[in-house]
Amino acid sequence: MKKLLFAAVMAITLILAACGGEEKSATGDDGGNGNGKLQVVTSFTILKDMAEQIGGEHVSIHNLVPTGTDPHEYEPLPEDIKKATDADVLLYNGLNLEGGKEGWFFKMIDSVGQDEANVFSVTDDVDPMYIGGGEHEKEINPHAFIDPDAGIKMAKSIRDAFIEVDPDRKEEYEKQAAAYVDRLTEIEKEYDKKMSEIPEEERILVTSERAYQYLADHYGLKEGFVFEIDTEENGTPKQIKNLVSFIEDNDTPVLFVESNVDPRPMETVSKESGVPIYDKPIYSDEIGEQGEEVDTYVKYLNYNLEVLYDGLTR
Repeated sequence: MKKLLFAAVMAITLILAACGGEEKSATGDDGGNGNGKLQVVTSFTILKDMAEQIGGEHVSIHNLVPTGTDPHEYEPLPEDIKKATDADVLLYNGLNLEGGKEGWFFKMIDSVGQDEANVFSVTDDVDPMYIGGGEHEKEINPHAFIDPDAGIKMAKSIRDAFIEVDPDRKEEYEKQAAAYVDRLTEIEKEYDKKMSEIPEEERILVTSERAYQYLADHYGLKEGFVFEIDTEENGTPKQIKNLVSFIEDNDTPVLFVESNVDPRPMETVSKESGVPIYDKPIYSDEIGEQGEEVDTYVKYLNYNLEVLYDGLTR
């Protein structure tokens, strides 16, 4: 039923777009909204913010998956489909966040007839890690951006995408990207410093989902989690029992709950293990709405570091 609805929305939107007679927007004078900006579509909120920082006034961005919505199984809206049709650049995370070549993002791309030369994965330079265990043994973990090292690589990929499609503004994109990468590099240095200060026996990271694998691998954190991915059954008795055993075996100091997950499974774990949940959520798949505490990727990285460091050094 979902596939039929998706196809129907696509068909109606494409018919309306054709009747409207609009030409595809690029950096020329008359296409789309006529503002001369690069028309960019991003798949989720972190990419939107990164693209804004690198593109600045030269880009107009439409983001697909809003805050509070699962990026793994999104269903594009009519406005999304129209924007994807007219876009000059389409940025997606890759690493299976959007479901891979068979997922919702590429179904949308194929349906609107976009040229795949305009579609860019921002994680081509990131070495993929695999979730592992059971049915997910060979499934790529998409959450590389939680590690600032991956974020730096993603920013450079966005820069290169903008330059490839809009070479006339190469110097502006390079300048803005350089300043942004410098900020991310300083944050990575702060991660290196703070993580090295956490005693080895306290480097136990327990979260709801196994989203923090890249960060944990980079900084030598031992992972515990309720479930491997948030598209499977979550909080089963077996999952709860396994995590409680992990917590007891590793003398875990504190538990963390992500901003975008149901906290009840971890609350059950906390009750059964006697280990408290940190009093502020940690971020994984998204940033907050504009004006909220964590409304940029820079703030996201800084916030997560503060939460992790404070929680693990209590």
